[in-house]
Amino acid sequence: MAPLLLGAILTRGGVSVRVTEVEAYLGESDPGSHAFRGLTRRTSTMFGAPGHVYAYFSYGMHVCANVVCSPEGEASAVLLRGGEIVAGVEEARARRPTARRDRDLARGPARLTKALGILLTDDGAAVTVAPFSLELPLLPVHFLTGPRTGVGGDGGGAAYPWRFRMPGEASVSPYRRHPHAAP
Repeated sequence: MAPLLLGAILTRGGVSVRVTEVEAYLGESDPGSHAFRGLTRRTSTMFGAPGHVYAYFSYGMHVCANVVCSPEGEASAVLLRGGEIVAGVEEARARRPTARRDRDLARGPARLTKALGILLTDDGAAVTVAPFSLELPLLPVHFLTGPRTGVGGDGGGAAYPWRFRMPGEASVSPYRRHPHAAP
């Protein structure tokens, strides 16, 4: 599902992002996934119906957002890592006043959620119901794949090439290998 979200237009309210970078997380079989240890209050949305937002705090200060992908009862989600603002640029700039360039407004998972105005209270919201909408591209886009960014231990490294990105896109975030990622 992750590569199919590349090129999709995700809208929340008046801001729309063309998704250029994502990462896949495969629930209880994936040591890099929040759901690796099973169902918890935090991960309950990941075990819910597909097409919903899994929003969570990262490092206790940033909200990140995923789209749940598996059938209900199976945890998996796709982290929205980066995108290009295609509508509502002024609103996104107001939410991200420290961004130096428009390409940086949604470049990285916390920046993307901030630019779109996604909050923790959006956890569990359907991406097809207002204030959200999701329009998948008509044709699959060309993409590159590699290890997930900043994932340590067994879930990081070359064994999990589940970061998908559109080549040549300025809104794709730089790769950052976790210091404890598997080789």
